[in-house]
Amino acid sequence: MIAGVIAVVLLLAVAAYACAGGTDYGAGFWDLSAGGAERGKRPRWLIDHAMAPVWEVNNVWLIFVLVIMWTGFPVFFQRVFTAMWLPLALAAVGIVLRGAGFALRKPTRRLAGRRLYGAMFAVSSLLTPFFLGAAAGGVASGRVTAGTRASADVWAGPTSVLFGLLAVATTALLGAVFLAADARRFAASDLDAYFRRRALGALAAVAVLAVITLVVTHGDAPHVWHGLTHGVGLVLVVLSALATLAAAWLLLRPSGAWSRVTTVGVVASAVLAWGMAQRPYLIPTSLTVAEGAGAHTTLRWLGLVTLVAVVLVVPAVVLLYWLDTHGELEGLTDADLRGSGAGDDG
Repeated sequence: MIAGVIAVVLLLAVAAYACAGGTDYGAGFWDLSAGGAERGKRPRWLIDHAMAPVWEVNNVWLIFVLVIMWTGFPVFFQRVFTAMWLPLALAAVGIVLRGAGFALRKPTRRLAGRRLYGAMFAVSSLLTPFFLGAAAGGVASGRVTAGTRASADVWAGPTSVLFGLLAVATTALLGAVFLAADARRFAASDLDAYFRRRALGALAAVAVLAVITLVVTHGDAPHVWHGLTHGVGLVLVVLSALATLAAAWLLLRPSGAWSRVTTVGVVASAVLAWGMAQRPYLIPTSLTVAEGAGAHTTLRWLGLVTLVAVVLVVPAVVLLYWLDTHGELEGLTDADLRGSGAGDDG
């Protein structure tokens, strides 16, 4: 029973990272496609301004996922990281390079340096979600078994490639929707329209890739396909489809808060549908939740720590997001400092 509860917590953490971290990755995607220095100046300004207050906190969800995996499901953790160490290592390198590129791009004065760090940030924002999605596809297709050795066959199958492309498309969707809403908050109507058009394109790509993935899983991941077309998995798929239609309707008009809510609903429902479709397996059809779980005492303590984290961390993160989306975290400018009389003693 407790193993099942912890597995649900793990799935919810994955969904949280897909939505929160995915928004940041999506901003990097649009940074990459913004164009040259002059044409992409304003979109990149908005990307830097929107990401700066909260981009680093989104990795909290990834850390939470890893802690639950290696503590609560050590067998699962060992099999996944043994068989798919290469894409996961590339994703980890991408996270580091992406953070470094974002942090160093703005203070760098030389144009060549800004271009280098900007390219590092943008390319890593594209490759990292792809490799994470490909690893998830390797799990969904059941290619990770007890004796599986690391090879491209484990994470480069049809389901893996489609999961990777879906990960990139959903991050692009999230990033564009949130950036459009920020543009609206800053009264930049041209950037609002700019990012809404791209959000609609990304939403169409997500819908097409989702249909193709569902077809491909019928032969490549039959257990997951059955779960997605029956029971709770089907309900969540329908919910994701309805959220897609609602998001499309909202994106045809100036951005508001509900466009973000529906887009998060699209992604979260899809992730939860995948997780519920795998029941009762962590790795279809070779490792069940009960078989992959750690000791009962460990799970009990993990549950207690999770409860403490929910009480202490989640409200703080929610407050941070609320402050950011309501413009309460605006950074000081040189003009602010000069006009405040800073340094005066009297």
